[in-house]
Amino acid sequence: MKFEDAIADLIADAVINLPRDVEKALQKAMEVEEEPAKTQLKAILENVRLAREQKKPMCQDTGTPIFYVEMGINFPFKHDIKDSIIEGVRKATKLVPLRPNAVDVLTGKNSGDNTGLFIPYINWEITDGDDCIITVMPKGGGSENMSTLKMLKPGVGLKGVKKFVLEWMVEAAGNPCPPTVVGVGIGGGADIAMKLAKKALLRKVGERHPNKEIAEMEEELLNAINSTGIGAMGLGGKITVLDVHIEIAHRHPASLPVAIAVQCWANRRKSIRIDKEGKIWNID
Repeated sequence: MKFEDAIADLIADAVINLPRDVEKALQKAMEVEEEPAKTQLKAILENVRLAREQKKPMCQDTGTPIFYVEMGINFPFKHDIKDSIIEGVRKATKLVPLRPNAVDVLTGKNSGDNTGLFIPYINWEITDGDDCIITVMPKGGGSENMSTLKMLKPGVGLKGVKKFVLEWMVEAAGNPCPPTVVGVGIGGGADIAMKLAKKALLRKVGERHPNKEIAEMEEELLNAINSTGIGAMGLGGKITVLDVHIEIAHRHPASLPVAIAVQCWANRRKSIRIDKEGKIWNID
């Protein structure tokens, strides 16, 4: 199989098959929820089932294609990956089909194939070894519109960070199509914080940060946001977020950047591994 075909299949898998950890979290939410949010969660889960059964995208907004590439320094097909990703996006747009979501900022013209300046966006990471892991995260526009960044004063500390995140998610309310997954990036710089926040969305629901203090902060924010009563699609209820994931970086003494990346209930992400022989495996 050509790499571009594997990429097209990867994108199709991502927009059609919701990850099992997300589906289980939605099922658990439905079991403890009350009306009218319970009915909304039932509808979401039925939508997930039909998408998988009928092999159709689970949402009309098939998102902006965001890729994360972990490339082994000895991977022999380095020069093929970028072009394969771009061509794979074009093929998936036509075959799945995907909704064209790449619009020229100057002209307002849609490219029609989900490609354009810096789109699909590829995050590159060089690793040890001779294989390559490619992850796609189709990012919907509604939830992306509720992502934000703020440069806090260092003196507010983690208490101030938690206050900012909670207040922002209350303001977001039902706009990002909850129940959401919230990624938070703390530290680094403005660009680093947002990259961390978005990458945090790749973690499985329930997977905690290895640092105990950050893991406790994730749980605290999860409970705090769910206590707001916003609920599924803003209809009111117990479950507004399925999880909160935090990533951190060292910061400049004069700044405390905090980025929030919000993902809707359709928390889509899929990965493949390509070995040095060019063989391809799906990764759960």
